[in-house]
Amino acid sequence: MRLAVVSDIHSNLAALDAVLDDLPEVDQIWALGDIVGYGPQPNEVIARLRERDVRAVLGNHDGAAIGTVDTSWFNVDAATAVHWTATVIDEPSRAWLASLPMRRTEGELTAVHGSPRDPIWEYVASPGVARANLAEFGTRWCLCGHTHLPVIYHADRERVAAMEAIPGRPITLDASRAILNPGSVGQPRDGNPDASYLVFDTESRRAEYRRVAYDIARTQGLMREVDLPARLVERLAWGR
Repeated sequence: MRLAVVSDIHSNLAALDAVLDDLPEVDQIWALGDIVGYGPQPNEVIARLRERDVRAVLGNHDGAAIGTVDTSWFNVDAATAVHWTATVIDEPSRAWLASLPMRRTEGELTAVHGSPRDPIWEYVASPGVARANLAEFGTRWCLCGHTHLPVIYHADRERVAAMEAIPGRPITLDASRAILNPGSVGQPRDGNPDASYLVFDTESRRAEYRRVAYDIARTQGLMREVDLPARLVERLAWGR
């Protein structure tokens, strides 16, 4: 099965459309949460995912937008954006977000937003955290987002190592277990502002990271129109 894996779209329709236009032929699209929050077009992004029958899980910003996740852990800008999102999402969007599981398991794949042991909040941002999570899922591979950083954590006996995700350099995984993060579509934070996503073939075990330029100025203009925080607007151009 060949998958496109996206995460942390954050209501950025221009970035999502650029990714969908770039997609090679795949069997399924999986979305690892934080579909909304930060950006200006939550309903449009959700509609696009629903059109493509995307398999998705719930992220912290998604839950906050529908009132099921506490926003007290959010910084001021994130809280401002998610409160705005809560006022503009329509009922079909709200119902779809409410239907999303925190964990999805199919075949050899587990999908969460944060981590297997804490699907909403934990960041898998180091080999140590990745290693601690290996016992929390029973499949060969785990897909997670939340950090906005593309990376693979690869298990080798008792050791877990980070494998750099370089666009244009596919990685063929061995039979060991791994945690794969596709990076962020709508708000990359690795210094590259281009939308990030992953194509993963579960039969060949081939993981291909892809980056796609999109119309950042369009998203920034829409954010300014609805008075979303200036720092959220500006950081799109920095990839930080």
